[in-house]
Amino acid sequence: MQAMLSTAIRRTAVRRTAALPLNALRAGSTWANVPQGPPLTPRYPGITEAFKADKFEQKINLGVGAYRDDKGKPYVLPSVRVAEQKIVEEKLNKEYAGITGVPEFTKAAAVLAYGADSPALSRLAITQSISGTGALRIGAAFLQRFFPGDKKIYIPTPSWANHGAVFSDAGLQVEKYRYYNCDTIGLDFEGMLADIKAAPKGSVFLFHACAHNPTGIDPTPEQWREISTAVKQAGHFSFFDMAYQGFASGDIHKDAFALRHFVAEGHDLCLAQSFAKNMGLYGERVGAFSVVASSPEERARIDSQIKILVRPMYSNPPVHGARIAAEILTTPALYDQWLAEVKGMADRIITMRALLKQNLEKLGSAHDWSHITSQIGMFAYTGLSAEQMDKLAKEFSVYATRDGRISVSGITSDNVGRLAEAIYKVKG
Repeated sequence: MQAMLSTAIRRTAVRRTAALPLNALRAGSTWANVPQGPPLTPRYPGITEAFKADKFEQKINLGVGAYRDDKGKPYVLPSVRVAEQKIVEEKLNKEYAGITGVPEFTKAAAVLAYGADSPALSRLAITQSISGTGALRIGAAFLQRFFPGDKKIYIPTPSWANHGAVFSDAGLQVEKYRYYNCDTIGLDFEGMLADIKAAPKGSVFLFHACAHNPTGIDPTPEQWREISTAVKQAGHFSFFDMAYQGFASGDIHKDAFALRHFVAEGHDLCLAQSFAKNMGLYGERVGAFSVVASSPEERARIDSQIKILVRPMYSNPPVHGARIAAEILTTPALYDQWLAEVKGMADRIITMRALLKQNLEKLGSAHDWSHITSQIGMFAYTGLSAEQMDKLAKEFSVYATRDGRISVSGITSDNVGRLAEAIYKVKG
């Protein structure tokens, strides 16, 4: 009798629960008060979906932020293939790396960035990171915890879309300084200097070391010297983000000029490095974060605190990509091969810029397109309006971001002519 009564009670409870509105069922959820977050800014907002949906065979994708060869295909560097095969054949174990990563990699990464003869190497605290984004995040956390000045950082307008989120998520206040002049489609050098000088003494400034993303506009060496002087006079701290060393101009030393000049001038600075672009190790997530200390003793203290930051973040970084990068950077023959390959990638980008400009001029465009070739790196600011970019997509199946930025790696020998015609019909 008791068993029958219990069964009846359970059935009644199930019927009543089933009859409750869905909202009432959810009201008691542990996560009922978690709000719907705003959509994250995608790497290529709306472009990928629109491009895939377009059935036109000659459609052009200028939104992708990864290198493509002259056939529009993803490219794995031959030096990477060789290094990876060697590592596989060595049958290395899969034990944890130390908190700061693979030592051979971090040592080689430091030499690549700062130069083999840099006096900073003996007092450099460096850790392997989860690519460039991870390096920025470690740096942001370090500044938030230990920077003696205001917990804010000045970034250029515009800057890489994720910079603001990385720094603000670490607890830093993000401010802006002038960088891009939309009237000249060039650098607002005077505005940049004025903002550096006007910022409170001892502020933190983020600088793109080369191939500014998203504009492709870099200061000249002479302008970098003036920037260095202004930063030093104000006692500011410099945070360099170098995601394109070698990939920008094809010369690893030229691309590191700004960083090395600031070091030579005695600046306090730190650096985020990425090997996604210049080695094509996008998915391997290989990067490094480093701080130039004033002495080996200070370096040791900074290193100890970086380890304390990294340990609860992800404990230690993955080894495979770092081993590939280390193999390339420390094997003379592979290193020379890589230098030639990264120059080849940079040269292809430079060639596509020149061909686009030439084709526009041949069509009789009345506009000055010199900014296409004076800019550098993977991205270019065309100067086209949002409406013109929309028209390129709707009428000519050319897809890129609405701010007029294009990924030059999406231009090929086969599509550059059609691209120029589309831009000419839209812009004149």
